[in-house]
Amino acid sequence: MDFGLSTKVALVTGGSRGIGYAIATALAAEGASVAICGRDAATSQAAAAEIAKATGSKVIGLRADMGNADDIIALVKDTVAQLGGLHVLVNNAATIGGTGGVDTLAQLNEPLLNADFQVKMLGYLRCAKEAYPHMEAKGWGRIVNIDGLATRQAAGVSGGMRNAAVMNATKVLSEELGPKGITVNAVHPGATKTEALAPRLAGQMERTGKTLDEVEADMAAGLAIRRLVTAPDIANVVAFLCSEQSAAVTGESVSAAGGGSKAVFY
Repeated sequence: MDFGLSTKVALVTGGSRGIGYAIATALAAEGASVAICGRDAATSQAAAAEIAKATGSKVIGLRADMGNADDIIALVKDTVAQLGGLHVLVNNAATIGGTGGVDTLAQLNEPLLNADFQVKMLGYLRCAKEAYPHMEAKGWGRIVNIDGLATRQAAGVSGGMRNAAVMNATKVLSEELGPKGITVNAVHPGATKTEALAPRLAGQMERTGKTLDEVEADMAAGLAIRRLVTAPDIANVVAFLCSEQSAAVTGESVSAAGGGSKAVFY
C-alpha cells in the first residue's frame, strides 16, 4: 500500500532513539523527508545520518529542548527552511513512563509534575501551534501524539495526569483542525522493547536470577500477543495514521500495547 508520503515533510520530536527513531525510520522508508530532534545536536545528527543511509530519504537532525518555547519555534522554522515545508508532526519527546522517579501523593514529585507539564503537555501543544499553519497552507496535515496507557488505566499522579491531558488535547485539536484538512490522533504504547526498557529488564534478571529471554517472557505473559511490543511495531501504526489512507480517523486513541490494557472502550 502506498501511504502517499513521498512528497511530504515530517517532524518527529525525540527521534534520535527508541520509538521516535523507529517512527522516523518508518516515515523515511515511505519516502518522506524527515526532521528529528533531541537535546543533543550531535546525537540527533548521527541518528539522522543512519536513517538517511538506511532509507535513501533526506533526514536531518536538529537540537531542541521540548520544554523550551524558543527552541520549539526555532525547530519548526529550521525544519521548514531545510526541508521545504511541514505536513506531518509526531509529538514523541517526553520522559518514558515510570522512569521519572516516585509518582505518588505521599511523596508528591513536583519536579516530575513540572517537567511533564513543560515537556509533554505544553511541549506537544507548542509544537502543534507552530506546525499547523504550514499544514493549513497546504490543506493537508497529520499530527500524532505519542501518549501512554496511563490514559486508560490508573497510574502515577503525574503519569496519569499528563497522559489524560494529552488525550483530551488531541480530541480538542481534532475538532479545531479537522476543517483545515488536518487530522490529530494519539497512540498509546505500553512497555516497549527499546533501550529505555533495558535497565528494567536487567534489574529483573538480577532480582530473579532468570535469563533475558525468561524475563521478557514473564513480562509478555500479560499481553494478548505474548511477546514484547517493539519500536517498529509502534512505528507501523504511526505511519498509517500519518498516511493519506487515514483521512477518516481523527480525534482517536489507538492502543499499540499488544493487548496489555484490559480496559474496554465502546
